[in-house]
Amino acid sequence: MTDPDPENCRSMPAKDCAPADPFQSEMPAGMTLESLIDLTGEMEHLNELVLLHLDMGGGFTCTAAYFSTVQPILDMLEVEIRVRYRTGMTKNEVKLIIQDWIDQEISQLQ
Repeated sequence: MTDPDPENCRSMPAKDCAPADPFQSEMPAGMTLESLIDLTGEMEHLNELVLLHLDMGGGFTCTAAYFSTVQPILDMLEVEIRVRYRTGMTKNEVKLIIQDWIDQEISQLQ
């Protein structure tokens, strides 16, 4: 089913003018990775993975070392989201993508 034509919606009942995808507005387009992580509540979980990586690398030594550790993690997470994301996914479904990926990465490090 396609979304109704907005021009025709003026004379239609509101229920008939709803988008075909009820979750369309739940995941706004064009979000940054940081906003996605915030929206899904996975920032603390991601931080757990980052700290584990830092510990395995000898600990936090300087800002440059921190970013050289964090950036590849964020890049891999972004790829995972791009591969698994499908239009119309709910916030919870995206949260599960992020959560599953972080859990898998943590288990591989332990």
